[in-house]
Amino acid sequence: MERERALWTAGIRRLAGVDEVGRGALAGCVVAAAVVLPPDMPLAALAGVADSKLLERPRREALYERILALASAVGIGSASVREIDRLNILRATALAMGRALHQVAPVEHVLVDGLPVAELGIAQTAIVGGDRTSLSIAAASIVAKVTRDRWMARLDRRFAGFGWATNAGYGTASHREALARLGVTPLHRRSFASVRLVVQKNLFDEPPPGGHFVE
Repeated sequence: MERERALWTAGIRRLAGVDEVGRGALAGCVVAAAVVLPPDMPLAALAGVADSKLLERPRREALYERILALASAVGIGSASVREIDRLNILRATALAMGRALHQVAPVEHVLVDGLPVAELGIAQTAIVGGDRTSLSIAAASIVAKVTRDRWMARLDRRFAGFGWATNAGYGTASHREALARLGVTPLHRRSFASVRLVVQKNLFDEPPPGGHFVE
């Protein structure tokens, strides 16, 4: 919270923490969230908020609801699989972040996890490991992850066999096995090497029997 308090003290009142989820997944969109916290909010109000990857799902879900209730504004943006394949994952991630920030505009300053994102066009502070040291970035990471996990769980019911409800589209052993067995769906990122190899293999082999859309 020190970064936020320093910027608030400097006169910045509209400060957003931004983080993304899904950059390394083999399937599904990349999702970013922007969270604007009220400057007068007591630190204890969001006790337990931390990097979403460190939280068990029930705790993460509960904190998600609390963040939505207490934040001044919350924005969610995404970049589609088609945009990821066309732009590359880094540029698509910046696009998703920009879309999330647009929903909470106006914003005077952004705290972003990791390296600077020049495409945002907003004054920013980049913090390596920010989802563990900045409350607003950690809150954004929770919102982004819960949102994306819920989307992938719904898609798991439509694209059977890939286990997206549990692996969220990441390249787990079971997901890779299903990908080799069932083939590529429209939601797999063909620009990613492990997916591209399956596509190339299927050009020379008999098409796989699965990977079909389930009504």
